[in-house]
Amino acid sequence: MSENPAPAALRARAETLAAPLPPLQARAEQLARAMLIGGHGRRQSGMGDEFWQYRPAQAGDPGRAIDWRRSGRSDGHYVREKEWQAAQSVHLWVDLSASMSFTSGKSIPPKSDRAALLAMALSILLMKGGERVSLASLGTPPRIGTLQLRRIAEGLSQQGEADYGAPDARLFLPHARALFLSDFLGPIEAIEDAVGMASDRGISGVLYQILDPAEEAFPYQGRTVFTSMSGTVRHETLRAGDLRDRYLERLAERKDHLSRIAHHAGWRFATHHTNGADLPALLWLYEALEGPR
Repeated sequence: MSENPAPAALRARAETLAAPLPPLQARAEQLARAMLIGGHGRRQSGMGDEFWQYRPAQAGDPGRAIDWRRSGRSDGHYVREKEWQAAQSVHLWVDLSASMSFTSGKSIPPKSDRAALLAMALSILLMKGGERVSLASLGTPPRIGTLQLRRIAEGLSQQGEADYGAPDARLFLPHARALFLSDFLGPIEAIEDAVGMASDRGISGVLYQILDPAEEAFPYQGRTVFTSMSGTVRHETLRAGDLRDRYLERLAERKDHLSRIAHHAGWRFATHHTNGADLPALLWLYEALEGPR
């Protein structure tokens, strides 16, 4: 059986996009934080080699990573983490739902295509800078290397059946960083819960909304049939233009809500359109994940 070419093609395109950018360097803020780590207050992730915490073992952890002495004192298995392992970890959640497959024209990529390309290119840059990356849908801890890039490419090539995606931050490492890529058109409560959970663990991050230009402009007139990408929802109208103002108002409300969620958590928020250039989008994400300077 021949190998699915989609992951390989995605990675090749992502590497082409990432090529003009310098490797991501360790943040100066992380280095300063590592120097200040001491016995005062709550421990923070840093660049040191010292023991930081035990965490429950996750699917994909190698046997050698398990601390058998600690695990022997409980019913579960535990992994011994050092400070730098969390400090240099980035968790990516990429919406793979049916909604993300929408495109309004042949020359415009689907939202899922742009999200996957940006996530893959960013993974390459982060790993070149020595950082560990995980894709939330795989349920595995952040790792580095060629095999991890291949796993991420394969994970990004999947397609969900639900109309809208919901982020999941339950396996995110404390004090790591996170990026959510989605159109964020589904239930807002799921986004609030995930960002809140991540923020409570000291995770900084970015909400990056990806929209098709038609979703931003609502250019429809006359008789129009609106159907969800999964086909489960259908609405027909004879005067689509009459819906435009109400739609744009609700979209603006959604963006404002997302911005407030991000601001409250100390995260960043931005919107990208699929008819826009991909390199500036990657540059913005590259810088946004570095945090305040």
